[in-house]
Amino acid sequence: MSEPLQRLLGVMRRLRDPQGGCAWDRAQTMASIMPHTLEEAHELAGAVAAGEPSAIRDELGDLLFQVVFVARIAEERGEFDFDAVATAIADKLERRHPHVFGERTAMSAEQQSDAWEGLKAAERAAAGDAGVLAGVALTLPGLTRANKLSKRAARVGFDWPDVSGVRAKVDEELGEFEATLRDREPRARQEDELGDLLFAIASWARHLGLDPEAALRGSNAKFERRFACMEDLAKARGLELGALDLAAWESLWAQAKAGG
Repeated sequence: MSEPLQRLLGVMRRLRDPQGGCAWDRAQTMASIMPHTLEEAHELAGAVAAGEPSAIRDELGDLLFQVVFVARIAEERGEFDFDAVATAIADKLERRHPHVFGERTAMSAEQQSDAWEGLKAAERAAAGDAGVLAGVALTLPGLTRANKLSKRAARVGFDWPDVSGVRAKVDEELGEFEATLRDREPRARQEDELGDLLFAIASWARHLGLDPEAALRGSNAKFERRFACMEDLAKARGLELGALDLAAWESLWAQAKAGG
């Protein structure tokens, strides 16, 4: 084990020490630390998107600390330690890459993806999770999880034969959602139909080879950029945002959109 990693594990042990450790770190459980773990994963993704090496390095460290933290809690409970975590992932990677560590049969990226899913399915079955949709994490962003669920189902034949079918499904779900609004149905019913519409859009994106989560993140960033531009334009003209009428907003939006 490298010296920096040994040092990090030592820091974690010290932080969790019942006598001289940190009160906050000692109080944490696996459940309480999970929101921080998810937050660090998202911050790493943001650093990668920004293309800032120093930020990526720092965020990788923050995420690694989360792994070390959870492993330390498990070690204290007599379940497993960090070495066991590292061994398990190394074993899994070798098992799922027989073309590299085994027979060394050349495979394309697409063939490897199919083989990977097949190996994962076999592992789930061996562990007693034989369901096609078993193991898709509940904490994934909604569109990402919808994409994974529909992809899993498609692998066993539950799918539209071509993109026209899923496109028609989007129209169908849009009509059903609009009907709940028109008929003033309960909020729960409206949310249910809206969910069906979003799921259908995620499936449509999959058929088109697009990532719905990445597409939405891009649109979010674009909206933030354009709204900030509108704020700057309004400030330069001495305008109060809350006092703008629809025509003024549309004018500012058009200018912000023209700028990218």
